Amino acid sequence: MSSGPGLESLVDQQISVITNDGRNIVGVLKGFDQATNIILDESHERVYSTTEGVQQLVLGLYIIRGDNISIVGELDEELDASLDLSKLRAHPLKPVIH
Repeated sequence: MSSGPGLESLVDQQISVITNDGRNIVGVLKGFDQATNIILDESHERVYSTTEGVQQLVLGLYIIRGDNISIVGELDEELDASLDLSKLRAHPLKPVIH
């Protein structure tokens, strides 16, 4: 693996990725390369809605191209586990416009 912007410290930890098209994908970071392409394991997409709770779509082992990544963030697993996603309402994110 090449050195990315601080991603080395997040390997084997749960992260949240926001893509340019507004998707929120959560999973365990398994690897990345110089183009910030990332590999997530045990991943799922969180789909937000204003009318019903957050849906979680299981993705499993998943690769995200670096040019499609908007934000990578560390996930506080304890705080995340305490959330009741079935009661959470939110507008879906809009795509990033360049």
